[in-house]
Amino acid sequence: MQGGLNWELIALVAGGFAALLIGWDAAIRKGPRSDSLKGVLEIAWPVLFIALMGLLLKFTDFAAVLLVAAVATGIVWLVDRRVFAPRREEGASEPIVVDMARAFFPVIVVVFLIRSFWVEPFKIPSGSMKPTLLVGDFILVNKYTYGIRLPVLNRKILEVGEVRRGDVVVFRYPLDTSVDYIKRVVGIPGDVVTYKGKLLAINGAQVPVQAAGYYTDAELNFVRLPSFTEKLGAKAHAMMVVPSEPVVNLSQVRQFPHRDNCEYNDDGFTCKVPPGHYFMMGDNRDQSADSRYWGFVPDDHIKGRAFLVWMNFGDLKRIGNGID
Repeated sequence: MQGGLNWELIALVAGGFAALLIGWDAAIRKGPRSDSLKGVLEIAWPVLFIALMGLLLKFTDFAAVLLVAAVATGIVWLVDRRVFAPRREEGASEPIVVDMARAFFPVIVVVFLIRSFWVEPFKIPSGSMKPTLLVGDFILVNKYTYGIRLPVLNRKILEVGEVRRGDVVVFRYPLDTSVDYIKRVVGIPGDVVTYKGKLLAINGAQVPVQAAGYYTDAELNFVRLPSFTEKLGAKAHAMMVVPSEPVVNLSQVRQFPHRDNCEYNDDGFTCKVPPGHYFMMGDNRDQSADSRYWGFVPDDHIKGRAFLVWMNFGDLKRIGNGID
C-alpha cells in the first residue's frame, strides 16, 4: 500500500479485539451481563462481521462478499426463527448476533440486488480517461445495458443490448480479474483497429477528429496538451494526446491471447478483434495502459456502461455530468 490508511491492518486489529471480547463473554464471563457490557457487545458483533467481510475482499470481489454476507446473516436469522426462538422463554431478549443478522440481512440483500442488476458505483483511479473522466470522479455504471448477468458468476442469462463502439465501459482487467478497469470501446468483434500517427482508423476508415484547443493537465505541472473531438459511434467525445510520447511503447507490449492478431512497429499497430472480444483504449491516448499493451477484453469481463459522474469532492461542478 502506498499512502493512505492500511484498511487491511485496521480490519485485522478491530476484528481481533472484537473477537477477543466476544470470546471472553462466551467462555470466561461469570454472572449476568451488565447493561454496559451488553452495549459494548452490540458494537463488537457488527465490528467483527464487517472486519471479516472486509478481509474477504483480499481474496474475492465485492459482489461475492455481499453474497456471503447475505447468506450468513440470512442463515443466522432463519435458524434462530425456526429452531431457537420457539424455545426461548417468553420475554427473553434474542441474542445480539441474531439481532444484528436480522438488521443487516435486508439491507445487504437490497444493496446486492442493486449493484448486481441495476447500477454499481466506481471511482476513477487514474488519468487514462482524461479529459472525459478525471481522477477522483465517482461514477455510476449501468449493469443491465448489455444484458442481465448472474452475480459473481458473471454469466449472461438475458440479452438486452450490445456493446457499441464509443461506449465507456467498466470491465474486469484480463490480467487480474480482481481489478476493475474503465476504458472506451474502440473495436468490436471483427473490427480491424489501426492506430498510427496519433490517428485511429477502424476497418480502414479514419475516425473523424476535430481540433478542440488544449487541455491543461494539472497532474503534469499544468502542461497544455492538444485535445480533440473524436466520433467513434453515434456521439462525439473528447480525446487528448501527448505529442512527445510514442504512439505505442513497444517495450511495454505483453504477450496475450490472440496476440498474433496484432502487428506492431515504430509507427503504431494494427489489431483484428477476435469474436467475443473488444479492443479498449483510454481517451488520454498516450498515457493509457490499454488493449494495445495487454490485449483484448472478453465479453464475460464486461461489467457495464458508465453513464454519470455523481460525485467529485475536489470539483463539485462535475456532479451530474453525463459520460459520452
